[in-house]
Amino acid sequence: MENPYLSGIYAPTEHEIDVAALEVIAGEIPRDLFGSYVRNGPNPRFAPRGRHHWFDGDGMLHAIRFENGHARYRNRYVRTAGLARDEEEGRAVWTGLMESVKENPRGIPYKDTGNTDVVFHNGELLTSWYITGAAHRVDPDTLETRGLATLGRERPVRVSAHTKVDPITGELVFFQYGPMPPFMRYGVASPEGIVTTYQDIALPGPRLPHDMAMTANYSVLMDLPVFFSPEALMAQKWSVGYYPELPARFGVLPRQGGEVKWFEAEPCYIYHVINAWEEGESIVMTGCRVTDPIPTPDPAHGQYAQMMANLRVTAHLHRWRFDLKTGQTHEEPLDDQNTEFPCIDQRALGRKNRFSYNMRIPDAPTLLFDGVVKYDLDTTASTTLPFGGERFGSEVAFAPAEGSAAAGEDAGYLLSFVSDRAEGTSECWVIDARDIEAGPVAKLRIPQRVPLGFHATWVPGASVPGAAGAPSA
Repeated sequence: MENPYLSGIYAPTEHEIDVAALEVIAGEIPRDLFGSYVRNGPNPRFAPRGRHHWFDGDGMLHAIRFENGHARYRNRYVRTAGLARDEEEGRAVWTGLMESVKENPRGIPYKDTGNTDVVFHNGELLTSWYITGAAHRVDPDTLETRGLATLGRERPVRVSAHTKVDPITGELVFFQYGPMPPFMRYGVASPEGIVTTYQDIALPGPRLPHDMAMTANYSVLMDLPVFFSPEALMAQKWSVGYYPELPARFGVLPRQGGEVKWFEAEPCYIYHVINAWEEGESIVMTGCRVTDPIPTPDPAHGQYAQMMANLRVTAHLHRWRFDLKTGQTHEEPLDDQNTEFPCIDQRALGRKNRFSYNMRIPDAPTLLFDGVVKYDLDTTASTTLPFGGERFGSEVAFAPAEGSAAAGEDAGYLLSFVSDRAEGTSECWVIDARDIEAGPVAKLRIPQRVPLGFHATWVPGASVPGAAGAPSA
């Protein structure tokens, strides 16, 4: 069968383009929308060698800058060392997750693509990779790759996807993991991008954490019962198992480093945390809990059966409470809808927030987002905006309404690239976060299809060096 993650709305785009003024095809761009929506994702530059996994593609950023009721678009590859080598040889040098690594360049079993996450810190975008690689520094306006983040050290610091930027202190909080000791490290960098904390984290063996959480004073790391089998590690193969006889463990440590206190919870996997905060002597964490992280493959999917099974995500809104005094964990499910890739107003990161905006996942052979679900975390009530028909979206980012006198955490907009599978076209939807059921307040035509991808962020307009002033009234 044809690889479904190389065709249709997943197929890579061939061009890096700049569009000075996007066409508004419905509604009107709000004038209090000032800044850039940036989304990362896989986009193979060359035809893959062997079986291709969706996670293998070269990183590509797609960005729309909004200002004074206008919008411009550009997209650029994340210029990694691996991509440079591919371009020198005119072919894909590395195989991916589903192939043997023995023929890959010595000492580099997998190509660091920088394709997973993107955050804004110290005046730059930082892209990161889920297996843990170098953080690539990217100009937030031009999207040109500036180099690797050393964070004040002699060599680039390895970071996993899902670094956190504290909206109050400006610190960058990160972790890294790998198959060899130390199996995890935790770090903090100053607002100026200099490492101030860098600490080994003791684990019983190699693990595969995907995210972390932070509060105003603490960080939460994960030791979850999903990891490589010993046989896979010996054979240098990417083969992951779920071990539900082991608990999920969460390590809480002071923000600036120190002793780790471990909390046990029911076995599960977690791709993405929503947020965490402190309440008295407890830490409350919300996220998307996966109870079947390794589904049974469907033989009808042939050589891609294992990949398609692993990408069949079923996750539900969940809350954990870690009691720092007693060491006990209390947890509870909050919803039974299948939602993931959550987004919040980043100004509330690490502090109690009320709203989360999650992508709804339909029952389909491949991973798709067919709508946005807005959760009220205080009441667990939810509202939904379906994209409709054959339209599927990207992870949303929340953009605060600039200069707005409106009160409330949801005073702003949600932004998403929405692609039509039947038409092979893409749009950007601007959605009023206060009333998502009303539908988009504006739709913008993108002159090329934007492949489905991974994570997104919002860059406030005034934060970009050289940016114009605040939007006019």
